[in-house]
Amino acid sequence: MTKRELEIINILKENPIIPQNEIADMLQITRSSIGVHISNLIKKGYIKGKGYIIDEEPYVCILGGANMDIQGFPKNHLIRNDSNPGNVKVSLGGVGRNIGENLINLGVRSKLITVLGNDIYAREIIEHSKKIGLEINDSLFLENEMGSTYLSILNDEGDLEIAISSMDIFEKMTMEFMQKKQKIVEASRVCVIDTNIPENIIEYIVKNVKDKVFFLDTVSTSKAMKIKNIIGYFHTIKPNKYEAEMLSGIKITNDKDLEKAGDFFIEKGCKQVFISLGPEGIYYTNGEEKGKILGKKIEIINATGAGDAFVAGLIYSYLHEIDIKNSAKIAEAASIITIGHVDTINPKLSIEKIQEFIKENKNVK
Repeated sequence: MTKRELEIINILKENPIIPQNEIADMLQITRSSIGVHISNLIKKGYIKGKGYIIDEEPYVCILGGANMDIQGFPKNHLIRNDSNPGNVKVSLGGVGRNIGENLINLGVRSKLITVLGNDIYAREIIEHSKKIGLEINDSLFLENEMGSTYLSILNDEGDLEIAISSMDIFEKMTMEFMQKKQKIVEASRVCVIDTNIPENIIEYIVKNVKDKVFFLDTVSTSKAMKIKNIIGYFHTIKPNKYEAEMLSGIKITNDKDLEKAGDFFIEKGCKQVFISLGPEGIYYTNGEEKGKILGKKIEIINATGAGDAFVAGLIYSYLHEIDIKNSAKIAEAASIITIGHVDTINPKLSIEKIQEFIKENKNVK
């Protein structure tokens, strides 16, 4: 939103039925200019319908995946090429959807733009989204398609051993569809992109939506390749060590290498870089301040949603103008709290729980 648009919004909040010529007199500009500004505010989604109904509450827009997670948990040490006794759990997932639900738990309004089929899994995602308040009405709904499914096998330590993702449906997101939804992105406070969506859509959005803060979830080393040549368009990125190596071309074997990789992304144009080091914690840099947040050794029950909770923590921190070191602390705490729960999303995640965790754990500092 421009400075002039903000002035107009503030006037409309005081008097939603004020004539345009009176606004022009107040701001000492022409009535036709007011008409242009109001038209732009409607396109961006700040003004809804007649009578200058203003969409008051800011939101985060998420472009990414929503799917059903099917996870296998072995009871004992995982044995390859054999049948392993254990448990199977079916739950809602998808990187974009997970980030959205975590943001809702942190009190942040969120709109998810994804692709959904017309099967029992998609209907469950829709119903659950309504229940928790995750707005998905602007997604692409396809009548004759099966939804996305993520099948994973965890080891006896609760960490990922192998997975298969059936996510071809996201390739159905077309440029025409995205152009129609562009104003949703433009009106958001922050736009989060995960690399499940098509490469051309990602490139179009980051290059055509100006003055927007983009957060990136790289998802995996293979999918991260989609954004290798446009990495500088993202304000904040959170690759793991292997994704950072692939994107930067720098082999990371020590702290000096971490610093080099972080500097690479900053020089490309990123404003904040967080490189996940797994159990060893997180490395962070904004070009001026840099450091490492140590992880905490806890029992891992399900590591699948850790990265999604981490990104949600970063977004919360950005919206509340928290400095990079404390952003890393909040995000890492959200991640650790999540992996201690059997579900991909820990329903008890909250900013209060995060603050309590940081206070009680001196090594997360």
